[in-house]
Amino acid sequence: MTLEEVVGSNSTEKKMETVSQALEELLVAAQRQDCLTVGVYESAKLMNVDPDSVVLCVLATDEEDEDDIALQIHFTLLQAFCCDNDINILRVSGMRRLGQLLEEDTKDNNGNEPRDLHCILVTNPPVQPLQCQALQDVGSFCEESRCRNQWVPCLELQDR
Repeated sequence: MTLEEVVGSNSTEKKMETVSQALEELLVAAQRQDCLTVGVYESAKLMNVDPDSVVLCVLATDEEDEDDIALQIHFTLLQAFCCDNDINILRVSGMRRLGQLLEEDTKDNNGNEPRDLHCILVTNPPVQPLQCQALQDVGSFCEESRCRNQWVPCLELQDR
């Protein structure tokens, strides 16, 4: 391994960690401002009605979800829609961390199943737009990835 490869990989790891932290901050801020749509079905409905309000689509899986053909088909359709409508997309692993961030329990107070965290949309309503550096950081990362022909960049959220 050359020095350039070592330095380059360290800066890439640091960049990914920075973007992961920005994504976590963004999701928490968006949830506080009621700017999150959670669930594959709910996300598809929102994008059908108001795609212009969506600024980020987070597609989350873990290893056990990789063989779920139905979920992968949903993801393919969502990704195509996002690309057609210039919506930033991130593929994320670390469902447990995502649940921690969004304060998801295994069951809610009424004994219902938890929300489907496989697809999360961040919306930015024109009336009260999100004023968040994290949104700009994640958006810049997605744009840089597209410039490198990586249309759906992947991040890993680490348990804490």
